[in-house]
Amino acid sequence: MVCKVNENFELARLTTFKIGGKCDKIFFPETTDQFIDVLKTYPEAFVIGSGSNLLISSQGIKGSVICTKQMKVSIVDGNRIIAGCGVSGAFLSQLALKEGLSGIEFFIAFPGSIGGNVYMNASAHGQFTSDCFVSARCFDRKSKSVVTLYKENMNFAYKQSLLQTGQYVLLDAVFELKRADAEKIKELMERNLSARKQTQPSMAYPNAGCSFKNPQNDSAGRLLDKAGMKGFDDGNAKTWETHANFIINKGNASSLDVLELMLKMYNKVKECYNIELAPEVIYAGEMTKREEEICRVLYPKMLK
Repeated sequence: MVCKVNENFELARLTTFKIGGKCDKIFFPETTDQFIDVLKTYPEAFVIGSGSNLLISSQGIKGSVICTKQMKVSIVDGNRIIAGCGVSGAFLSQLALKEGLSGIEFFIAFPGSIGGNVYMNASAHGQFTSDCFVSARCFDRKSKSVVTLYKENMNFAYKQSLLQTGQYVLLDAVFELKRADAEKIKELMERNLSARKQTQPSMAYPNAGCSFKNPQNDSAGRLLDKAGMKGFDDGNAKTWETHANFIINKGNASSLDVLELMLKMYNKVKECYNIELAPEVIYAGEMTKREEEICRVLYPKMLK
């Protein structure tokens, strides 16, 4: 089967922010073999999964993009689940429930895919992706080969993993879970969903999740709330009325609109508390001069 490909594709269609310009070419692999073949031909291609936690420039991405949303194979093997990078975390938590397996209940409240969850070491309510992660097959961009990385190789930390170096692209991952009573698993999943509804905006309001990471021993949301940024309206983008660490695209926001608002949030917390917040939202794509100026403040490592 030949991998589906589109040209001059509008990337806003693939992001939960509903923001993003065009790319030259985008591939939609359905199998691991297709994904590997595309990566071998285009090793520098930008890879996107569910498009959450991501701000793509309105100027678009120069070159090729690979979208993994069609890579949905998942296999249950005893207490282990093997999941393709494009599998929805919410789907995987439901599968685990069906099998009476516990450890990824918090996935139910995330819009992200398995690739993104491992990349960010996604966490909530005391559960981390790294807790049940065993290994992953990854494509090594340098050697253009498939390698297996184990938990001890992954450099997991808060919102961090080895994948963020850019050298490795996750193909599929293995998770080891624990047997538990299905009712208790379901109850924990329902609590996670309830907590999300109370503290985070619905995906009906285009957003990319938390804008900034929590500083050590504190909460970015608490700092932003106390700094007066809750419900701050900046024109096409605004912070959520209930929790200031979420930015809502009011309908016509550009990447620059979001970056300008993020800079105001960053500056306000720095001014009030002398704390420099680090973005959780990943920024990608071409930059205008003003976007580059802002990114030098918010994403200094990206422009080194």
